[in-house]
Amino acid sequence: MTRKIAIVGATGNVGREIISILSERNFPADEVVALASERSVGKKVTYGDKTLIVENLDKYDFTGTKIALFSPGGAASSKYAPIAAKAGCIVIDNSSFFRVHDDVPLIVPEVNPDSLGDYKKSNIIANPNCSTIQMVVALKPLHDIAQIKRIVVSTYQSTSGAGKDAMDELFDSTKKVYQNQNVAPKNFPKRIAFNVIPHIDIFMSDGATKEEWKMKVETKKIMGDDIEINATCVRVPTFVSHGEAIAIEFKNKISVEQARDALENAEGVLLVDRPEENTYATPIETAAQDPVYVSRIRKDDTVEHGLNIWVCADNLRKGAALNAVQIAELLVQKHGL
Repeated sequence: MTRKIAIVGATGNVGREIISILSERNFPADEVVALASERSVGKKVTYGDKTLIVENLDKYDFTGTKIALFSPGGAASSKYAPIAAKAGCIVIDNSSFFRVHDDVPLIVPEVNPDSLGDYKKSNIIANPNCSTIQMVVALKPLHDIAQIKRIVVSTYQSTSGAGKDAMDELFDSTKKVYQNQNVAPKNFPKRIAFNVIPHIDIFMSDGATKEEWKMKVETKKIMGDDIEINATCVRVPTFVSHGEAIAIEFKNKISVEQARDALENAEGVLLVDRPEENTYATPIETAAQDPVYVSRIRKDDTVEHGLNIWVCADNLRKGAALNAVQIAELLVQKHGL
């Protein structure tokens, strides 16, 4: 059986990362096609020791393509993912468009792999938000022990989460500040250099941002409706990797030692927590790495059963591209695609 896969949005941050990870992990593909909008047609992207020439998404026939990994943005995904799915291609979509659709599974392989079979309802699988992914990977081993009741999370999200232009803006605006030049924000509501911005995506009617809403509804869909979540999402002046300070209230008793043991043995987690040595994870150490790093595990005395943890991960890898590739791997391994 020939396994042909397509990468949609191949010239973007996440698309390039997907192509790189497919090669790194020796994904069993006989043919890989790079797709993007018309303005990117003819560009070259590297896939292992091969060079892929980007083709026009609008003119591509998905018939015969087994799996398509989409990261072109919500508008393009909403248009082209159903076309691919109708042609018999299984779509793994990185945008937010399909995440809350009832007939589309929202998958983090370390957390809810058994839900993957629901892809047959629509031929579309949604990749969660980057901040949601790293949080639920860290929380699932603890939830299995003591059942999570409530989560309060504050995020520290890097500029790469807003795309390449946003990263360029951080670089350029930082230079301008040093040169005493005027800095006018373009990709952010306020200046990002030497600043933090408690505003990601649009504001909603209840005062929360859509990014905060995403973390709430996505976590419930992945881990269970009975978990209450309160999120504050903040953009910070870093390039790659998101950090999260998470306060967790449990239904049942859990000790710091139990949490450590569970996280040390959890798939996809790397425990880096030696406070006596000032050892903990930061975005610099976690950039270009696959695991979700957990640090600063400690008891929360403000509730009966509570813990505080610090979580850090590369938002372009585990927060997007790696998770999508892992889903594709599961489709091959467990569902025979």
